[in-house]
Amino acid sequence: MHIWLDFKGIQDDLNKKTGIDYFENSGRATCIQQQYAIENPLGFAHYGENGWGFTASDGPGPSVRIVDGVQREFYNYTARGVPFGPDDGTISPWAVVASLPFASKTVLQTVRHAIEKLNLKKYSNYGFDASFNPSYPEKNTHPDGWISPWQFGLNQGPIILMIENYKTGLIWKTIKKSPHIITGLRRVGFTGGWLDEVKE
Repeated sequence: MHIWLDFKGIQDDLNKKTGIDYFENSGRATCIQQQYAIENPLGFAHYGENGWGFTASDGPGPSVRIVDGVQREFYNYTARGVPFGPDDGTISPWAVVASLPFASKTVLQTVRHAIEKLNLKKYSNYGFDASFNPSYPEKNTHPDGWISPWQFGLNQGPIILMIENYKTGLIWKTIKKSPHIITGLRRVGFTGGWLDEVKE
């Protein structure tokens, strides 16, 4: 939804109760993801300040394996999340890039690390791989461990659109001109910010 709608400064009843808008909420969620990876409660070797990105994604499972003496459960496609999981060590770089407008400094640092240090683009001609998991014990040609063999337009689309929103706000600006969107937001109780500045 954030791809299309600029929630910065507009609030519904829930936002008014919590004191933040959905844009700020997404910024906080982005920082929580990074902090979770830094704290790394499950002890994955590849997590850290620049090793994060948790979302619904492809995974190496389903299987249960012993990794460095620890029994790990690996999932296939599932809605990964933090801090409450599920978490099997799978990271989705595209989810980091899609968070660019919310926490740009954090995201840009992580993307730079992924490109320069991890070289995650080397196996794909279409942007970042969908997901990867270096902790999964699999013999393959990738020294970085398990990498999803699939390319999803559903992943690549948000990368392009959110980069543009970060740079120019083009998608958001275009959608703000739609009278149907404006009417719909008002009908469900959104007020404030740019929405109050729109003329009838």
